[in-house]
Amino acid sequence: MKHTPFVSKSADQPQKLAALKQAWQEWTTSPDILARLTRRLSTTLSLETQLTVFAEEAATVVPFDSLQYRNHIAKQDFVFSTGLGGPHRAEYRLNLEGAHFGTLTLLRRKRFTEEELGGIEMLIGAAICAIRNACQFIALEQTARTDSLTGIPNKRALDEELARTSHLSDRHQETYSLILLDLDHFKSVNDVHGHLVGDQILRLTAESMERTLRVSDSIFRFGGEEFAVLLPHTASNEAREVADRLREAVTNTIFERGDIRVGVTASCGVSTHLQGESPEQWLTRADEALYRAKREGRNQTRISATIGGGQ
Repeated sequence: MKHTPFVSKSADQPQKLAALKQAWQEWTTSPDILARLTRRLSTTLSLETQLTVFAEEAATVVPFDSLQYRNHIAKQDFVFSTGLGGPHRAEYRLNLEGAHFGTLTLLRRKRFTEEELGGIEMLIGAAICAIRNACQFIALEQTARTDSLTGIPNKRALDEELARTSHLSDRHQETYSLILLDLDHFKSVNDVHGHLVGDQILRLTAESMERTLRVSDSIFRFGGEEFAVLLPHTASNEAREVADRLREAVTNTIFERGDIRVGVTASCGVSTHLQGESPEQWLTRADEALYRAKREGRNQTRISATIGGGQ
């Protein structure tokens, strides 16, 4: 049984509690800029919101024309900018406990004085811990949405993107298509060559698919040997052409090591979002098209049935 030490009540505890209450009231109502800045930053983990707050508070003591922030977080570039800039700059690398949390730059048309530079450094000192926490939160969120094997977004990210895309499609009458791609007979690759070879083929497949797609397209690992691709502003026939290019890219992806030379083919199912259709219904239609492609011989593409049937 865990022993819980007895905490005695000191005679001056009421005074300490009263002092704590007074300090809290002063901190929450203080017009002091550092107290106000840290108070506002503590209310959010959104890095964009924090930088907006920092810009607002900094502008009250050091006028500037533009604030820019750049960082590379979890393999993605984060860029924030406000204002139009100027020829003079004050640039700071935000480092804390040996870790880098981006570069903050203030720009304006007039040179910054030494007193102003000192003031900016004080504000950064008050903000750096909150900015670190926001950066770490982004990294954790990105990790939770990323497939650890291939480095591409995972099913959680796909579910979120399908919900967002379905809403956009309904609201703006925009055309979005979904491709599900499954590697044919992949289980036999694992059985014959082992999971290490299978894992490498999955990595190579993800890389070749990314090279084949447009910048605006999104690729996800749906699970196992199955991938999903979201195509904005793309109708069914165009999506089928993309699916066929993806299948060709997969076929041309060969794993070689010593005497081992392994390649696979892929089957694809395509569905274009219908007005009022839920993300689950959209995904189900793509999955049904993929099932038909595999049932009818594999290494081919099938389009989901809509009005008039599938193909």
